Amino acid sequence: MDFVKKHINKEIIITEAPRNTQKWQYPLEAIREIIINMVVHRDYRSSSDSIVKIFDNKIEFYNPGKLPDSITIDDLIANNYKSTPRNKLIADFCKSIGIIEKYGSGIQRVIRYFNDEGLPLPHFKNISEGFLVTVFTNEKTNVTENVTEKREFQILNILRENNVITTSELAKLLNVTRRTIARDIEKLKIEGMIKRLGPDKGGRWRVL
Repeated sequence: MDFVKKHINKEIIITEAPRNTQKWQYPLEAIREIIINMVVHRDYRSSSDSIVKIFDNKIEFYNPGKLPDSITIDDLIANNYKSTPRNKLIADFCKSIGIIEKYGSGIQRVIRYFNDEGLPLPHFKNISEGFLVTVFTNEKTNVTENVTEKREFQILNILRENNVITTSELAKLLNVTRRTIARDIEKLKIEGMIKRLGPDKGGRWRVL
């Protein structure tokens, strides 16, 4: 939570009350619910990391472990499913100390918090071998993000033509830093678009 609060905006609303009101860019209660869900439902057998990416107009929460095959995204949004925690010991502990109110109610609260704030509803998606939750502000997609998506498309095309190209060569070809390419590559891997075969040196890329 501290990491997210450090990187999102907060506005001060001046009223006639003795104390001013603080309004965060995202409802913090919803962010808290998402993070709790990541802890409770993560697939701890996976070597992948849980990842939080903060953009100007959205936050992406990626967690290893897809939804069970018996639950669709529509079921999740409609609350038309029976919740079975992937990690019952963790879930029971969180419930015993009051972090969880009721099994299976977290997603509905997240949706309600965003709806109450008049923000776009979160987007839920099974992706690669995990689950992605994206939350949005009211701000429209900015130029920076459009440029990023275009560059990722270019990277995919380059990897199709040359599957042994290095990140340094990609950076030089696209006129960006190695760090930028590494970030783009990591995102493409998480989204299940590419896969690395073999070691960093001497390996190759596969576009999926």
